[in-house]
Amino acid sequence: MTDQPKAPSRPRRSMLYMPGSNPRALEKAKTLAADSLILDLEDAVAVDAKAEARRLVAEAVKGGGYGPRELIIRINGLDTPWGLEDLQAACAAGPDAILLPKVESAEMVQHAEALMTQYGAPARTTIWCMMETPRGILRAEEIAGASKRLGGFVMGTNDLTKELQARHTPDRLPLIPSFALCLLAARAEGLAIIDGTFTDLNDDEGLIASCRQGVELGFDGKTLLHPKQLAAANEAFAPSDAEIEQARRIIEAFEKAETEGKGVVLLDGKLVENLHVAEAKNLLAKAEMIARLNAEA
Repeated sequence: MTDQPKAPSRPRRSMLYMPGSNPRALEKAKTLAADSLILDLEDAVAVDAKAEARRLVAEAVKGGGYGPRELIIRINGLDTPWGLEDLQAACAAGPDAILLPKVESAEMVQHAEALMTQYGAPARTTIWCMMETPRGILRAEEIAGASKRLGGFVMGTNDLTKELQARHTPDRLPLIPSFALCLLAARAEGLAIIDGTFTDLNDDEGLIASCRQGVELGFDGKTLLHPKQLAAANEAFAPSDAEIEQARRIIEAFEKAETEGKGVVLLDGKLVENLHVAEAKNLLAKAEMIARLNAEA
């Protein structure tokens, strides 16, 4: 029997990194059209600012004011001098998710999960994994199944490209095998999966092309480095008006055929099956969630 596509849990078209050490950026994030915010304690924060960033991010999450935006705290690795304190502070703050960098095994996820329980993290706070090393990619399947608390994967394409000793190319061909492994693992376990960043902030056409490729590959959304990239990602990863209309037509045609007792459903000369109806309903559900998100933001 063919697996039915799972209904979307929430829109994650745009997932914007925000430097945890910048109070103005944390405040500005409350007004931005991002579905998700990664409040970053790792790469975006200098060593001498780690402790202050931890305090600022924890206070920002506790203080609220971010509306419907999903709040994710990216901590430093648990094998670094800052990781344990980051995790403890994040658990106390209670974000929607905690993002672990450079995940390379199921044990890393399970260790973080045990600490989260010890530190009293809310049950709703999920674990997300940065997939950004060759070893992590090769173990994507075991990582995806490591914990019921796991919410999704975030592709760390810059670090991965470096580790592969590959080149940054417009078509991202060197990364396609890694994308495929992570997408397969994530979808097999019902996880969300977010595409990596596009680093050239002055190349609008390149960003649009990268977003379009991400949609075609099957990602739920894209991680972003700057608010100016939000519009492109939000448009690319949202159902278009034409797709919404077609989804409605598929559902109507199927329901009409069922009412008339027909065993075969044709729409514009193409066969419509249960799978297509499920996809259409999921697309409409996603469009409705995006509309609600925009209204609440």
